[in-house]
This record gives sequence, structure tokens and C-alpha cells, in this order.
Amino acid sequence: MEQYTLIGHPLGHSMSPFIHERLFAMAGKEASYTLTDIAPEHLEGKEPFLRSLRGFNITIPHKMAVIPMVDELDESAKRYESVNCVANKNGKLIGYNTDCDGFTMSVRDYPMDGKVLLIGCGGVGRMIATEALRHGADLTIGIIPQDQKLVEAFIQEAKAAMPDAVVRYAFTAEIHEKFDVIINASPVGMYPKTDACPVPDELIDQADYFFDVIYNPTKTLFLRKALAQGKTARGGAAMLVLQAVRAHEIWDGDTYTQEQIDSIIAEMEQTIDAQNQA
Repeated sequence: MEQYTLIGHPLGHSMSPFIHERLFAMAGKEASYTLTDIAPEHLEGKEPFLRSLRGFNITIPHKMAVIPMVDELDESAKRYESVNCVANKNGKLIGYNTDCDGFTMSVRDYPMDGKVLLIGCGGVGRMIATEALRHGADLTIGIIPQDQKLVEAFIQEAKAAMPDAVVRYAFTAEIHEKFDVIINASPVGMYPKTDACPVPDELIDQADYFFDVIYNPTKTLFLRKALAQGKTARGGAAMLVLQAVRAHEIWDGDTYTQEQIDSIIAEMEQTIDAQNQA
């Protein structure tokens, strides 16, 4: 039986085994997907174990630390200097970043070449900002004052890499213009503080497409407000499942129908909702 795992520290509760086990079953494969908690100081010593696997995923704090252990980086991993998926191809470890695929696949029918407001500029926020700019977005990054230096540095790097990029930042509380797409990449609204919304109602009223990286709760207040107006709004469960789908494509060349993917997303959301109500 082929072996796969997720490495990180601390791992705590993770939806990864749930998702990957469903994907293996749908592909008709017998495989084991486990969680492997590795403290940073022990990562290097785990290389023989990792090389024995068919593939593995990486989460915090190892996404950069694992890079010296892989033999080759895919373009996606080079772009972000971050690896969250490794495939063992005939004894050669190849590192990928499927987080960006999970996002772009989640919003594939959004007008990402229009006016986009992104809230937050942490690790996932900078990845989403880069993908939005690669798709031709007119991008505004909404931040809190303490993130000003961080976002200024990102914008400088983005414009150096993409001279035609249209990107600026503004303090979220001072934003009043109309956007086509609003994306929340901040923790505002995450369980258990579910009564918070990252943007005022006036911005939600004017936009048509919404995405939230948060998957617990499955429908944040931000998304519920958009859905109440009949607008297109998706949560982080889709991104989490789709980055896993991309990993299976890389590892084994497996493909899945949209119905299969939607069924895993729905089952994952039902599981999270049930846990929150328990």
C-alpha cells in the first residue's frame, strides 16, 4: 500500500486525511494518508522517512524549511519559495505549491481581471495577491495600519516582477469604492469569533463575487451577507479540497469530476458544521 502523509508542527486537528482518503477512494486506490508531527529541529533527520513515501504535503512551519531536502522545484514552488506538496518521482523529490492552484481553481469563473479588493497581506494574502495580478486584476489590498510596511514591501516586489501590475493598498476602514470581487484573506470571522466581518456592508452591497479563505465556519458572516443578496460567494473549504485534488493529479495523474469534488466539499462542510454544533 502506498504511503502519504502531512508534515507540520503542531498539527492538532487536520481535515487533510479526511479529504485525501476520499480522493484515493474515488480514484479506486488503496493508500494510507497519515499525520506526521515533526518539530523543526527534527525535520532534517526525517529525510529518509520522507523519501520512502510516494508523496507528502507540508504545512506550517516547514513550507520553506523543506526546500533543501527536495531535488527539484516546480515553477509554482519557485514563485513563492514555498512548498506544500512533494512528489516522489522514481526516487527524485519534486516540490510544488498547490495552494495557489487551490485558490485559482476556486475562483476560476470570477472576473479576476476586474477590480479586486483583497483584505489581508499575510502569507496566503500575498499568494492570492500575486495570483490576482497574474490574472490581470486591478488590485487594492485592504490592510490595518500595522501591516503597512509589509504590504509596501510586497507591492515593490510585485511591480519588479510584473512591471504592468496595477496594485495599491489602503486602510480597510477608508475604502468606499466599488469592486467586482472581494476576497478575505484575513482571520476576521474565523471560529470562534464568528460575528465579525472584514468589510462594511456598503462594500458587500456593491460587489458581485466573494471569496473567503476561512473554512471554519463554512459560511462566515462575510459570505452569509453576500449570499443573502443572491451573490456568488465561496469559502475556504473549496480551496482546501482543490489544492488536495491538484496534489493527486501530481502524485498519480488522477482526475476527478466536478460532481466528485463538490461532494467532498459538501461532506467536509457538513463535518465542520456538526463539530461546531456539538
